[in-house]
Amino acid sequence: MSEFMRAAMDFPASLFGFGLLVVLLYWLSVLVGVVGVDVLDGGEGIDADTPPPGPAGVLAAAGLGGAPVTVTLSLLIALAWFVSLSGTALTESTPARVLVLPAALLAAWGGTRLLVRPLSRPALRESGTSRRDLVGRTCTIRTGHVSHRFGQAEITTDDGSTVLVQVRARGEDAAALCAGRTALVFDYDADGEFFHVTPWDPAPAPERPAR
Repeated sequence: MSEFMRAAMDFPASLFGFGLLVVLLYWLSVLVGVVGVDVLDGGEGIDADTPPPGPAGVLAAAGLGGAPVTVTLSLLIALAWFVSLSGTALTESTPARVLVLPAALLAAWGGTRLLVRPLSRPALRESGTSRRDLVGRTCTIRTGHVSHRFGQAEITTDDGSTVLVQVRARGEDAAALCAGRTALVFDYDADGEFFHVTPWDPAPAPERPAR
């Protein structure tokens, strides 16, 4: 244990140690319901013709968009800490450890990119439902906002199971979509592997005739 702690406290592993502690505390808060998974994803009223604001925009520009920001950042920090810890334990000299830092960042980026892409689609693969079969259904938005490059929604399939899918919208449609809103899936983009959605309000019940 002493060797582990020594490596964890040395450079460059120590740089990611505090971040990993924040990640652990955050996910504990999610488990007890204090915060939501999409706390950093932004809110409604986002202009879909501009990149997502804040962390979401930075991650999207780095090729790490498509998943909630907190999930992506958690993976980045955890992978960077693990690689830097391994490098710290295997090296002795300062110059070698300096090289461990960019190696850890690059490995964390590559690993996160591989892990983030399939995270939103495991339930869909298991259900055996074709993505084209989901066109025409309604869905519930699960991210803070939807834009032309970001958004996720939950769809209920014929067998009653739910799947989390990537969704996109533009202009006024995007501005009207936020977490909890109902949207209609009207098309599927096979190249981008996402669904086009538009706001959907269930038809009101017919008025009863006056007696």
